[in-house]
Amino acid sequence: MKARIAWAVASIAVGVVLVLLWQMVADLKLLPQAFFPAPDRTWKAFTRAAASGDLAPRIYATVWRVLIGWALASLLGVLLGSVIGSSPWLRRLLGPTLEFLRPLPASATIPVFIVLLGLSNAMVLTVIAFGALWPMLLGTVHGFEAVEPRLYEVARVLHLSRLLVILKIALPSALPDILSGLRLSLTIALILTVVCEMLVGVDGLGSWTLISARAFRSPDLYAGVLLLGIIGYLGATVLTLVSNRLLAWKTRSP
Repeated sequence: MKARIAWAVASIAVGVVLVLLWQMVADLKLLPQAFFPAPDRTWKAFTRAAASGDLAPRIYATVWRVLIGWALASLLGVLLGSVIGSSPWLRRLLGPTLEFLRPLPASATIPVFIVLLGLSNAMVLTVIAFGALWPMLLGTVHGFEAVEPRLYEVARVLHLSRLLVILKIALPSALPDILSGLRLSLTIALILTVVCEMLVGVDGLGSWTLISARAFRSPDLYAGVLLLGIIGYLGATVLTLVSNRLLAWKTRSP
């Protein structure tokens, strides 16, 4: 417990030092203030936007898109990954196609989805779900593929149905890979949300930061970027806590 507290204090200290360095560089005017505002100016921009009531709806819109797109990708990724991962012949059949689609930048598909769905929230959610799908899908497939073969032999001896094999054997064994995919896909969902908000112009933190940049309101720009970082950090922290809880059995001594 003391070690955890010490590491937490050390992490906070690192953050404080970085903010102080940021303030020092800004005060010394080593960089143009128009493009590099000090932390106090950034904080004033944040409080001003929060007090005006314009910030909360933008935060809500961005977080809502991230969570909906990420949830769709996670659900579809686990379902498809379970079906593909539990079937050796499906893995061999679809493996090359999945490896072809996996590195395809989701941002490059935005024009395609604009043509199909128009400039709408449905298009934004589709892009987010498409980009965030692959870590979940491939993580689930890899987790199923790495299941101990003897467990499948036991399932055959017990005459378990395919559904029971997936629920009772494969999914618990693949859980570490699935949770890793969840964290990675959440990060991708946040990135794609910001990109779509910037390109499409729907209301959110992404469009706010872009408008601030075009208007040379650098404090507002930095406030938006910091808010996006905080959102990503909170999401990763929650998933880490959930992962530690679900995978506690791995750290227990036999």
